[in-house]
Amino acid sequence: MKRIIKSLLSLVIVVAIGALVLFVLRSFAQPKPSYPEGSLVLGFYNLENLFDADDDPRINDAAFLPDGENQWTEDKYQMKLHNMASAIKAMAEYNGQYHAILGVAEVENIRALSDLLAQPELQDSGYKGILEEGGDGRGIDVGLIYRPDVFQVQETKSIPYDFRNSRIDFYMTRAEQRAFSTRDVLMVRGLLQGEPFAVYVAHLPSRVNDKPADLRNRGAEIIYNDAMALQKKYPGIKIAVMGDMNDDPTDESMTDFLKGKETLEGLDDDDFFNPFLSMLKAGYGSMEYRGQWQIFDQILVNNALANAPKGGLKIQKIEAGKYYGKVFNADFLTQQDGRYAGTPYRTFSGGQFINGYSDHYPTFILVSK
Repeated sequence: MKRIIKSLLSLVIVVAIGALVLFVLRSFAQPKPSYPEGSLVLGFYNLENLFDADDDPRINDAAFLPDGENQWTEDKYQMKLHNMASAIKAMAEYNGQYHAILGVAEVENIRALSDLLAQPELQDSGYKGILEEGGDGRGIDVGLIYRPDVFQVQETKSIPYDFRNSRIDFYMTRAEQRAFSTRDVLMVRGLLQGEPFAVYVAHLPSRVNDKPADLRNRGAEIIYNDAMALQKKYPGIKIAVMGDMNDDPTDESMTDFLKGKETLEGLDDDDFFNPFLSMLKAGYGSMEYRGQWQIFDQILVNNALANAPKGGLKIQKIEAGKYYGKVFNADFLTQQDGRYAGTPYRTFSGGQFINGYSDHYPTFILVSK
């Protein structure tokens, strides 16, 4: 009996020491940065299937119902809301401020976004949300969370995905094009700290079932054309394009169709600066697939925001004082054991609900005057 008690006591001590070590490691894993006064954080987060548990007959949400494939109940929905709110709150604590703007993807509807913002963790954020339901067959959309104290909204627009007036020679037939559906792009324009600013939030067509690259190229082309028209209408406007691009910064959609460049030098008004291009080359990743780290979650800025004159909002270095982007890969957002150890701690694994966060890490950039 004494031997059993001694063994149990030893086990408790080992577990306690392990927990303490893990706490210490987590405390030092994400050292809090020091930002210039007046800095703003602009970020993006794929929330991985933030569905409510109610049936919407307009969309195919069958997998996220109590009797569906994922056995998605109200309790699971509430746990998911809590987890995502906790992740956003953790980024606010890390940055010393809530995001001025946070683009989000894979949100079913405005109710889900409103429920997220109503979580206790975000009660002091002052956040407001924007979501316009688009044409995706599953009913998952992009949205925007923002702080009205620093960003005053003047216009919102949902940009549908289409195949018209494109320079791409598509693989799909006309009939296949008419049948294709995907998320709209959300554009929100206003004043960011008093300066004309617009943000595009996107979730480009996925690679599931080997969907060809030209679909993502077209999505980037749609954003680019609208952004260039916006620059022409509002000279000097500052623009950020963010989203789950389902492509890396080195892929054609980002380098050719969105004209994402790796450096600030030589950037023209018809280019975008992509801070995650150099980060991908350096080995960073926002998601992992079959052992390969990728940065699908990107934020690009136009020349007016990349190379603003002194006194204007401008992108700043953030990651280790070297890079202009940040992948927030905190330990609590990371699977600690099992087959997927070291990768984003997702909601489901092997078809089972594991009460994680997302299969993507959030990303963000910093701007200041």
